[in-house]
Amino acid sequence: GRKPLRQRIVGELKHYYNGFHLLWIDTKVAARMVWRLLHGQVLTRRERRRLLRTCADLFRLVPFLVFIIVPFMEFLLPVFLKLFPEMLPSTFETESKKEEKQKKKLNAKLELAKFLRETIAEMAKRNKADTG
Repeated sequence: GRKPLRQRIVGELKHYYNGFHLLWIDTKVAARMVWRLLHGQVLTRRERRRLLRTCADLFRLVPFLVFIIVPFMEFLLPVFLKLFPEMLPSTFETESKKEEKQKKKLNAKLELAKFLRETIAEMAKRNKADTG
């Protein structure tokens, strides 16, 4: 069954609070990384990816804040999320969305691997026919 309206509202508020909290933590870490970069240190690949993700999240936050600040515009948020699924910062994603993205990536990798395997098998047959 569905949860009562009050529980759903409280759950959504907790979700957004946690999202902003995680974004704040990521922003502080990214600021430290930028400080290190400005002082001549080199970032690792992992740190560089985290810095880029945090910067992208901060840019995505601007249109998201419009929905929060303008009264009653939050009711349009699901519509805009359907049209622009990557609009939310990464800290606001639910676990089900993360799993769905991972499944899509895995399926794409499997399709690519299948294509490459078939291509290699076909090339091997051609080479065998040419040499045989």
